[in-house]
Order: sequence, then C-alpha cells, then structure tokens
Amino acid sequence: MKKTFKGRPVIAGMAEGKAVVSRGGFNAYASFYNSLAEGVQIAICADRGNQDTYGKSLSGKILCIPSSTGSTSAGAVWQRIVGLGIAPKAVLFSHTIDSLAAGGLLVADIWVSKTICVIDQLGEEFLETVQEGDWIEIQENGTVIITVSKG
Repeated sequence: MKKTFKGRPVIAGMAEGKAVVSRGGFNAYASFYNSLAEGVQIAICADRGNQDTYGKSLSGKILCIPSSTGSTSAGAVWQRIVGLGIAPKAVLFSHTIDSLAAGGLLVADIWVSKTICVIDQLGEEFLETVQEGDWIEIQENGTVIITVSKG
C-alpha cells in the first residue's frame, strides 16, 4: 500500500530509501557526536534519550522526525555529518524545521556542495503513518510517497 504526503521543500531534491523513524524530537548533537568524534564510516545514533533511533544506522536512510531539539551546535553538527558523507539521504519533518537544523543543512548544501533532501510541514498524519523500514520516495516538489511495509 502506498500513501502520499505533500510538504514544503526546504532543500529540494529527489531521494529514496528506508525510513528511520523517531516519534520524539531529534537531537543532532547527541545523535551524531560519537560518529564525529570517532571518525567512522557510518553514523550510528548515540542519543540514549531517543529510544526510537538509539543504536540504529542513520547514514543513507530517510530520517523521519517531528522536529529537532538540542543546542546551538546542531547546525554545525548537521553541516559536518553531511560534509563527511555519513548523513541521512533526507530528513523529513512532520512540523516546521527549526532555524538551527535549517541553517546547518543549508550551509552543507552551499559550502560543501552536498545536498540531502529536507522536507518539512508534512503533518501529524505523516508521522502516524510512516514506520521503521518503510520505503520512501521523495520528489523535488515536496511530495513524499511511503510504501507501507507489511508486518
């Protein structure tokens, strides 16, 4: 079964991949700190406060979150993980993106010339529908198509 949602493209692009889903706010600093400090090839979520994503690989996935949380370092963390090539393929927000995450992701897009799709304002139904492992397709106009996994 497929379900379609329309959001606002903050950083337009096309991507597809498996969903990693957090029902709570996503803290970029706590999630990516170990990956940055250890110089790894893939980012494993280190935020023990987020049991939805803790211990899961975020690299190359479609990160589905309501919003982001954390400190002013969040923008720099986003920019760095994108620059290292260990970021998710896309970040999908059910709410409006915050200025720190937007700043870091936009800086990565401009300074590092590495784009990851960012769509926000997808709505509560989006986050209620998407499940871990669902296949997601993202179109440049902000359309997000979820192929709902069975089981």
